[in-house]
Amino acid sequence: MDSNTNLLTVEHVSLHFGGTAALSSVSFTVKKGEIRAIIGPNGAGKTSMLNCISGFYRPQEGSITYRGTDLTKTATPKIAALGLARTFQNIALYTGLSTLDNLMAARHIHMKQSSLASMIYWGAAQREEVAHREKVEEIIDFLEIAQIRKAVVGALPYGLRKRVELGRALALEPDILLLDEPMAGMNVEEKEDMARFILDIHERRGTTIVLIEHDMGLVMDISDRVVVLDFGIKIGDGTPDEVKDNADVVKAYLGEG
Repeated sequence: MDSNTNLLTVEHVSLHFGGTAALSSVSFTVKKGEIRAIIGPNGAGKTSMLNCISGFYRPQEGSITYRGTDLTKTATPKIAALGLARTFQNIALYTGLSTLDNLMAARHIHMKQSSLASMIYWGAAQREEVAHREKVEEIIDFLEIAQIRKAVVGALPYGLRKRVELGRALALEPDILLLDEPMAGMNVEEKEDMARFILDIHERRGTTIVLIEHDMGLVMDISDRVVVLDFGIKIGDGTPDEVKDNADVVKAYLGEG
């Protein structure tokens, strides 16, 4: 699959909550190896779209195809096993566990040994545990969080918890990483660190990234293509320069005048 191949295809996806349309016939593609941003004002439907891709929501119309599989008809746990992982706008970690344990929990989809074998912790089960621990330690080093590897996540500062959540998503070894406002609530230094990690994940690991982010400077700097939503409708799609010059996008962000 080369860089011009669509890894993910969203076709005419509509999502309704009662009489409210969160998404209205939205279509776009994500190419292998690109950073694809989804932007729009608050309430535009960005997180709803990510929820549809990850299987948390089931759209009433349309399809979302990943490597030939329609994700709208696939069980949520199987979507993660196919190679998709995500972070959340509101951090969703096991707050009573350590950083290391949170990352190890994400490795369960790669574990082949039975529960009984894991409890005995001998032979193949022990070797598997060691191999998964090595993967997690690599991620801990990559994200520069070795100093908090044994710290209880619920006691960590917000910026570090965001980094742990990113690590947990990486522990799934995804082909597509879905990031829902990974820099929300961060200070300038924390944002710079997170941007660096996102670029490193993309460049060094070859991971395709779908990004929701309100920092327009960052989006325009690191994205290959941008899709713009407003009240659940797609109003723009193209390169950062094309989107910046789109009159409908300017109107949605700045209003009339």
